[in-house]
Amino acid sequence: MRKLYFLVPGTGKKFACGGLFAELKTYDLAKQVCPCEVVTYRQKETEHLFLEDVLKQDNLEQIIFVISWGFDVPKLAKKLKPYNVIYHAHSADYGFKLTSNIPIVTVSRNTMGYWGQKSPNSLIYYLPNQISDEFNNLNLKRDIDVLVQARKSSDYLLKQLIPSLQNQCNVMVINHFVDDLSKLFNRSKVYLYDSAQYWAQQRVSEGFGLQPMEALACGCQVFSSINGGLSDYLDPGFNCYKIAGYSTGYDVKRILKAINSPKPLTLSPQILAEYRSENIIKRLEIILEEINFFFDHKQELVGDINDLTNIKIVQLLFRKLWKKLLK
Repeated sequence: MRKLYFLVPGTGKKFACGGLFAELKTYDLAKQVCPCEVVTYRQKETEHLFLEDVLKQDNLEQIIFVISWGFDVPKLAKKLKPYNVIYHAHSADYGFKLTSNIPIVTVSRNTMGYWGQKSPNSLIYYLPNQISDEFNNLNLKRDIDVLVQARKSSDYLLKQLIPSLQNQCNVMVINHFVDDLSKLFNRSKVYLYDSAQYWAQQRVSEGFGLQPMEALACGCQVFSSINGGLSDYLDPGFNCYKIAGYSTGYDVKRILKAINSPKPLTLSPQILAEYRSENIIKRLEIILEEINFFFDHKQELVGDINDLTNIKIVQLLFRKLWKKLLK
């Protein structure tokens, strides 16, 4: 297999976010399948390769560049046009299009569906994000009734629901980075997550929604929005509750009931297994075999399937209208 170069702007605190951590987790798993390197392209780092230096190397045909940073993808795709490139798609709705010579690997079925419509002539695969092994139910005493992370939370959650709950139960609001969330999830009875407003402001989608799954894996009950990638695994009434249900008062009643429930809703072991490293590595082996086969033959073949462009869509609409007029 070809060597993978995972492109990130940098790995320091300046670039720290869920997308970076998820990409570096994928890099760690990919190392078990084929040779891999992290390559930065904005910030030079002594421990990693730098893209401008890499492009001066010979024999880049034996390299696959993995791009993932949504806002940088159009520029990187153009820069790397002569080479083998994979787009590792976390979120959707960035508005750009990709040529069909770039395979797309998506972290959620929701994102896969988006690219299936947006780039119907591209090779598209599904590779879920990893839930680390430390996220397990340790059966500890749960001394926190309700846990909330302020980041990405909606105004409704922070300004209406939390104040209403604080008079009736023990609520912990986190507004800083936490090294070990698994311990907090194991101490909590209910976790609240409402990111729809945040992603609407960003004008992109929730790519995966890691925290609700991590909380469920630790035996914590989850009240969550169901936007974007969250819809992959959340099933209201069966493994979670839909937050912001009609009124603040109704949410409070449901949350207090869940806190005292002897039978908490949780994810089944079968669903969780899909997101553990063993399954992801198996899927990655198959995906990379197919992509390597594609790059083996790409140069000798001509992409002759017409793209679904805006002009093509208008032509199809006129054709449909013309047929109606003829009838």
